[in-house]
Amino acid sequence: MNGFDEIIERGLNEIKQATDQNKLNELKAKYVGKQSELAQAMKKIAQLPKEKKADFGKNVNIAKQKILSFIASRQEEISNAIIDSKIANEKIDITLPGRKTEKGSKHPWEIIKDDLMEFFSSLGYTIAEGNEVELDRFNFELLNIPKDHPARAMQDSFYIDDVTLLRSHTSAVQSHVMLNAKGQGPIKVICPGKVYRRDDDDMTHSHQFGQCEGLVIGEKVNLGALMETLTLMIRHIFGAKREVRFRPSFFPFTEPSIEVDVSCFECGGKGCDLCKGTGWIEILGAGMVHPNVLRDNGFDPDKYQGFAFGVGIERLAMLKYGIDDIRKFYNNDVSFLHQFKGEK
Repeated sequence: MNGFDEIIERGLNEIKQATDQNKLNELKAKYVGKQSELAQAMKKIAQLPKEKKADFGKNVNIAKQKILSFIASRQEEISNAIIDSKIANEKIDITLPGRKTEKGSKHPWEIIKDDLMEFFSSLGYTIAEGNEVELDRFNFELLNIPKDHPARAMQDSFYIDDVTLLRSHTSAVQSHVMLNAKGQGPIKVICPGKVYRRDDDDMTHSHQFGQCEGLVIGEKVNLGALMETLTLMIRHIFGAKREVRFRPSFFPFTEPSIEVDVSCFECGGKGCDLCKGTGWIEILGAGMVHPNVLRDNGFDPDKYQGFAFGVGIERLAMLKYGIDDIRKFYNNDVSFLHQFKGEK
């Protein structure tokens, strides 16, 4: 053991003088690594008499463990010294003001969508979402828009193949909801989401935009309930003083169909540039669900009636916040988004 004691003592002296982790790693390799004296000694065991092998191997391992213990102890001393130095030299002045945390802001598109979802949820509606890549059958045919229907020209769509397209309205979700109900009402649902149409982008048009569509089906659903629902929604978004006007219109999936206007925010109905002198601003389209739509989606039109409506999310946001260009919703302009801090 005398030879090993000398190695242990020499190692201990060098380890005590080490001042950083790199030096400790060097000493670890020197004293217990593959090329160390202890490693070379282990290779000589085979040359020893059988009765001496066990003691010799034991002594090599004792020496190795002592050196490793010295290294671990010195490593802890060095780490503690570093921490103590930081504590002494990196004092924190707790009287200094804290760093200001910059608050983010919700996108106006999300503000309006969430507001609509919260409003209609309070009226007992459920939220339904669907695929943005849709089959022609759900996007058109089940909504009383066959392949030769002129209404398809009003919604020039992005087709992926002959039967698949990017949905041009969230009414496609309504088809899935009705089919899943298997002809049994009632249904009370809204369907918010993105839709896509082949359109030239300008201040008021975009090839992608948001819609929130609603569908109610029951045995006693009527046009008066639709008009009251839309009046409540518009006054919730724009304020209780807003006047609402209903005009007859045409949509292939509703009969009768109506368009809904709200009194101008700028002039109060007197006429200005914003409302083009009419005193009214068009908001959305709606109507009673066409009997063909009910029938094609599994409902008996002699037993059930329904109403549906669809509103553009960007349109509501532009009117509510005075946004003059729909392209601002998609330009990732942080200064634009900062205007909506605090909006709920």
